[in-house]
Amino acid sequence: MTDEHPKTHPSGAPWRNFYGRFKAKGLRDSQQAYLDEDLAALSPGKVSWEDNPERTPIDLPGLFGDRPVWLEVGFGGGEHMVHQAAANPEVGIIGCEPFINGVAMLLGKLRKAEANNVAVHPGDVRDMFDVLPDESISKAFLLYPDPWPKKRHHRRRFVTPEHLEPLHRVLKPGAEFRVATDIPDYVRQTLEEVPKAGFEWMAEGPQDWRKPWGDWISTRYEQKALREGRRPHYLTFRRV
Repeated sequence: MTDEHPKTHPSGAPWRNFYGRFKAKGLRDSQQAYLDEDLAALSPGKVSWEDNPERTPIDLPGLFGDRPVWLEVGFGGGEHMVHQAAANPEVGIIGCEPFINGVAMLLGKLRKAEANNVAVHPGDVRDMFDVLPDESISKAFLLYPDPWPKKRHHRRRFVTPEHLEPLHRVLKPGAEFRVATDIPDYVRQTLEEVPKAGFEWMAEGPQDWRKPWGDWISTRYEQKALREGRRPHYLTFRRV
C-alpha cells in the first residue's frame, strides 16, 4: 500500500488521503443524541465538496458578527476549545475534528458550558481551509496532533507544506499559531517547517517552550503524556 492516489476524487474534489480514525466503537446513547440534536446547528457553513463544489468562502461575519475568529485544528475531546470559548465570549471559535467520537464529546461539554460562540466542522481541516477567506483567522491552535512516529509517515503530520501553506493564507498578518506536543521529533519538524511556511518562532528562552500559555487548560492527551513521562512542549509562532 502506498500514499499515492489519483489527483481528484470522483466528486471533483482533490484526492486527499486521510490516515486517522473517523469513528470508534461504542458511542453512548447520549453522545449519539448530541450528534443528532446539536451538530447541524453548529455547522460553520457549507464545507464539504458535495455541498459546496464551487468552494464559495464561508460567511464569517454572518456566523460570528464582527468578532475575531480563532481556529482549532483537531480538538480531540474538546476540553481546550470549550475552555477558550467560555473564557473568550468576545471571539468566535471554529473547531475541526474528523473523529466523530471526539465531536460527540465536545458537544456534551458545550451543553454544560452553554457557550454559544463556536462552530464545529466534523471533518478534515484541509476542506475548511478551502472555504475560509484569506487573512480571516486571528489565532490558530494545533494541540497534541497525531505524532506519526515512524519516519516514513512523517509526511502525514500536520506540520508539512500541504497544511502549513493554506494555514498561512487564512491567518491574519501577526496572528498567533500555537503548537503543543510531547514528541521531541515533532518539535524538531515543527521548528524546521513552520518558519519556512512564513512564521516566526516567538521563543526568547527555554521557559517560553517549557511553560504552558497563561490561558492553558491541560487536556486528557497531555495528562496521558505526563503519566508516561513525556515532557510537553509549547511552541508559539507568529504569522509573518
